[in-house]
Amino acid sequence: MKLTGEISKHNFIALLWHAGFLAFAKNFMDVDTVIPAMLVDAGGSAVQIGIMSAIMLGGSSFTQLIFAPFVSNHHFKKKFLLLGINSRILALFGMGILLFFPSLIKSSNLVWLIFILITIFSLGGAFANVSYTDILGKSVLKDSRKSFFSIKQVVTGVILLISALIAKKVLTAYDYPANYGYMFFIAFGSLFIASLGFWNLKEVIPSKLTVKGPKHFFHLIRTEIKQNPRLKYFLGFINTMGVSLTLLPFVILYAKEHQVFDSSDTGIFLLFKVVGSVVTGFILFLLAGKYKYRYLLYGSATLALLVSMLLLLQIEIPSLAIIFFIGGIMYTGYSISMNGVLLEVSGVKNRTLYTGIAGAGNILPAIFPLFSGWLIKHYGFQPFFIVFIVIILTSLFFIYKLNCRK
Repeated sequence: MKLTGEISKHNFIALLWHAGFLAFAKNFMDVDTVIPAMLVDAGGSAVQIGIMSAIMLGGSSFTQLIFAPFVSNHHFKKKFLLLGINSRILALFGMGILLFFPSLIKSSNLVWLIFILITIFSLGGAFANVSYTDILGKSVLKDSRKSFFSIKQVVTGVILLISALIAKKVLTAYDYPANYGYMFFIAFGSLFIASLGFWNLKEVIPSKLTVKGPKHFFHLIRTEIKQNPRLKYFLGFINTMGVSLTLLPFVILYAKEHQVFDSSDTGIFLLFKVVGSVVTGFILFLLAGKYKYRYLLYGSATLALLVSMLLLLQIEIPSLAIIFFIGGIMYTGYSISMNGVLLEVSGVKNRTLYTGIAGAGNILPAIFPLFSGWLIKHYGFQPFFIVFIVIILTSLFFIYKLNCRK
């Protein structure tokens, strides 16, 4: 069946429905503030923060390399998309139960059970993302993609702002761990409603890339890298710039160790991060069709360097909340450009393969938080920021070589 303008519009709305309610849920399960702050409140160490960041930010994306061969062998991907999001919904419900009724579990086992549920939540997201990228690419007309990425930021921006205010109130209205229990229950309900948008999608264009096994899959990867020179630079970019997404959880730990953090600050940090994200999304929406992805790539790298330099040099700033405001800008710019560039360097038939290959680009983001936790524990934050800066500087080379034309 051919993708018509009417079907494209239907899917556009369904995807925005999901994005809107996902935006509301995100602030109640935020990986940069809420979850690391929960671990800090529970007495979590730098190593545990590193494990959590590795699972949620790098490791889960790396598993796309494993999921992609399986998903690629099927013409239609919607059922896998639903399986992934439903596993995330159940994981959030489980975390809500654990934190709302902590007496049911021995305190020594609580943190590890939370880690297990975080792993299920993250792997479910990685599994769903393989299908999502393929479905998005073939369910919305090409001319509408950049508008979709931009308007999604604006539509969800208002919801993000409202949910950030509500999340801030929930965090301060109750004591630990009940406050986090309520947070995850709200996230569970919101993500369930968001999933209805996926149920309503019309996947009309079949796409299949036959993968006979792991050996064949890696052969396809080598072939694609040879035939598409930009692919290796794309992998280099997400392997280096992807590290920037692991920074903010360690800023939470940095704030605690420098005695400028308590539970009430979590909501403030979250709010500032959301404001930065919303402002950026609105500006990019107004500039839709005028900006090029490479400017977003360079901008994200520059902001990552700015944040790390401020912390490394211990430059006095009015509040650490400014760091999270910049982090919100950085995250939005990276997210829009990364998704756009992936669609640009891939084709219709190999998009699932490319999503899996992109998972290989998360080797360093998966390892870096684990290394960082060890480094901070033994040598402090200064060496951590230096290593971070070197990696981000390296990303500038790959951005230059990518030469994004759109």
